[in-house]
Amino acid sequence: MKRYEQFYIGGEWVTPAGTATEDVVNPATEEIIGSVPMGTPEDVDRAVAAARQAFPSWSTTSVDVRAKYLRDIGAALTARYDELVDTISAEVGSPKAFAQMVQAGLAVGDWNTYADQIEAFEWEKELGNSLVVREPIGVVAAITPWNYPLYLIVCKVAPALAAGCTVVLKPSEVTPFNAFLLTEVLDEVGLPAGVFNLVTGTGPEVGGAMTAHPDVDMVSFTGSGRAGKEVSKSAADTVKRVELELGGKSANIVLDDADPATVAFGSVFACMLNSGQPCSPRPRLLVPADMHDEIVDAVVAEVAQAKLVDPTADEPDLFHAFGPLVSAAQRDRVRDYIQKGIDEGADLVIGGPEQPEDQPRGFYVKPTVFANVDPDSTIAQEEIFGPVLAVIPYTDEDDAIRIANNTIYGLAGGVQSADVERAKSVARRMRTGQVDINGGGFNAAAPFGGYGQSGNGRERGEWGIDGYLETKSIQL
Repeated sequence: MKRYEQFYIGGEWVTPAGTATEDVVNPATEEIIGSVPMGTPEDVDRAVAAARQAFPSWSTTSVDVRAKYLRDIGAALTARYDELVDTISAEVGSPKAFAQMVQAGLAVGDWNTYADQIEAFEWEKELGNSLVVREPIGVVAAITPWNYPLYLIVCKVAPALAAGCTVVLKPSEVTPFNAFLLTEVLDEVGLPAGVFNLVTGTGPEVGGAMTAHPDVDMVSFTGSGRAGKEVSKSAADTVKRVELELGGKSANIVLDDADPATVAFGSVFACMLNSGQPCSPRPRLLVPADMHDEIVDAVVAEVAQAKLVDPTADEPDLFHAFGPLVSAAQRDRVRDYIQKGIDEGADLVIGGPEQPEDQPRGFYVKPTVFANVDPDSTIAQEEIFGPVLAVIPYTDEDDAIRIANNTIYGLAGGVQSADVERAKSVARRMRTGQVDINGGGFNAAAPFGGYGQSGNGRERGEWGIDGYLETKSIQL
């Protein structure tokens, strides 16, 4: 049982202003595995003041020193890799192999990447009689979600520190333990006091206090569209920079020259990895109408191989082993969407809203596929955030692109075709922040972000650093 009782503010572990706590539940066992304190606006004031005080010194610290800190953090996290894997698996429900490769693996490796990038970054250049310089924006409020908890923290904290900003972090209260482990590492490597601060709590109270705070220069938020809108409203009075990475309803377009078996394997994984809880899965599979039944059969055969597993088990099959959803509320939400799909007349071909027979305990949801889905139906338009795939028939290429672009979102997408140039042409017409062609691999150096109500700004790579910088023009 882990019980954290303090926040990290100004380089010290300090007692919270309030006494409220929040239990953390293991989603596979439904058992309480610990608790964390719930912060107040007073705690936020202390953390922001510490970050503000540390900013002048940290912002002028040389790039090589900042890079060394980043590499030291990466090395210290690597030394605690097994503990990170076990922690994230317990609080998120990620199967062990997925936690090793993705949840912890990506989070550990990115620190060196950002160190390399700031050493190569063009911090200033001459333009005519002007010297254009890039400078850290200031104090950053980082608010992160529960689905990839540590990696999405790193996507904000690492580039912010690399850029010379100071940070106040509020992780999700649903999956907070990994953030405390990271904080212990930051303290261990001797990061200067106030450069990084940790306060846990709810979005409305702690997150709201951070976004509205007059001494916060920028908010970086990842989460739901509803919460993102509230962040923007709260930050508007102080006209601070806001970067949002929100939801999606990404389309995976299958062209008529694609192989159905290959499509089935890739599309199921693209929809259901992390139990369907990424912000950028591909829950809409758009297929030629005359190939619909053949592809549905192949998809059903693929889903039939799925296993709902104990996250702690040594299950090496990354592509077919899925854990529970993160909470009872999330499980119930996804089951409601499955029932909505049935009620609206889509063809349920595998899965369903019932508790899986082989997992009577835990927040598990059956991997579910609907066929002949109306592109304007609820399950084709709203973000479900669970292992639910909607197969949607289309008439021709223009119709496929119309359906793909017919949502309020624009975070990700996919195109499947034997002709890469044809696939690239379709990808260029999709109104979305990133498109995978034939299952193109994840690239941590490429920008990540969305169009429309999927948010604004970009994370990762040089774009991630750029988001935490201001531009100054000095006329000579």
